[in-house]
Amino acid sequence: MLTPEQQMHVIESGTEAVVPRQALLDKLATGRSLRIKLGVDPTAPDLHLGHAVPLRKLRQFQDLGHTVVLIIGDFTALIGDPSGRSATRPPLTVEQIEENAQTYIAQAFRILDPDRTELRRNSDWLAPLGFAELLRLTSRFTVARILERDDFAKRYAEQRPISLHEFLYPVAQAYDSVIVEADVELGGTDQLFNLLAGRELMEKHGLEPQVCLTLPLLEGTDGVQKMSKSYGNAIGLTDPPDEMFGKLMSIPDELMGKYYRLATPLSIEELETVEAELVDGTVHPGVQKRRLARCVVEVYHGPQAAIDAEAAFDRVFKRHEAPVDVPDVRVEASDPVHLPALLKELGFAPSNGEGRRLIDGGGIRIDGEPVAVGIYNLPWEAVSGRVIQAGKRHFARVVDRS
Repeated sequence: MLTPEQQMHVIESGTEAVVPRQALLDKLATGRSLRIKLGVDPTAPDLHLGHAVPLRKLRQFQDLGHTVVLIIGDFTALIGDPSGRSATRPPLTVEQIEENAQTYIAQAFRILDPDRTELRRNSDWLAPLGFAELLRLTSRFTVARILERDDFAKRYAEQRPISLHEFLYPVAQAYDSVIVEADVELGGTDQLFNLLAGRELMEKHGLEPQVCLTLPLLEGTDGVQKMSKSYGNAIGLTDPPDEMFGKLMSIPDELMGKYYRLATPLSIEELETVEAELVDGTVHPGVQKRRLARCVVEVYHGPQAAIDAEAAFDRVFKRHEAPVDVPDVRVEASDPVHLPALLKELGFAPSNGEGRRLIDGGGIRIDGEPVAVGIYNLPWEAVSGRVIQAGKRHFARVVDRS
């Protein structure tokens, strides 16, 4: 059994803040299994490594002997979390929320230990609330307190609309903590206000208030923006192994330490060794990045998939060979073939002009051979049954549609 200080060493790895820190030490000193809360609103069907950061931290708590309370915010998702938003979120239907919830649960249990996880839905206690009870609940907060949130304050100052129901979101999230009697609640750095609201409401209900633990945002493959599908820099948890491995190999070297901390299940001792090696250069960054990619792929797809993904990466990027599972794309035969138009039809370029730019930039290969600059028309037999490669990751075999 680890001491409270040893547990804190593990817990604080990769965290932004623990508020208040001494309160968590005091809770750990009791020796009981703490209740660690994470609330997630199923507002999107596809999760990425950024979404998995709090799940990895939950698993660390489980490995230390604590219980995770994973709350599916099927009711709060109807409101929409305003954290970090400059406008009101569009509403989702109940059917969309339930479909997304099933996807989230399936992906979350690739990381979490089911035996140490309580799965709850906040519709169980929020939906039955009557108007009188809602009034009693909202009376515990002031408008001035709610307007302390950065996003609300900015929108109010800029005279942008704030819907009244958005004020209820931090109240609802705080009430979740009261119901499950959370010891610790996790969230991103943009969630601190909501977490503190839970702490405040628990205290007003005569409960021992929760500790707030915030986690950093994970940058995407571009190394600049936070990971998001809308930025085109996300590594999805359901990405095929080859694609996941390739994306991880493309992250900037300076982000490797952060990815190791936030996206892998390595022990604290292993992480500290890796970080020391990255600093002193005793292990080549390329070797460390391969280990990172294998480790992450293994979490979501298994050990053999990680081995196969690395082999596929070498086949394409070291030996410039085509993948073994190149999709066939049926096109109308023509002679000659206008290559820019073919690239557009294959989905490799949005327009003929962009197709020409790809060719002139040396980004197009046919059966591994680069297409020369300025070559836009080719005989049909030069492409029929052959593998067209655009850039590093896009492949298709051209097949006659007739």
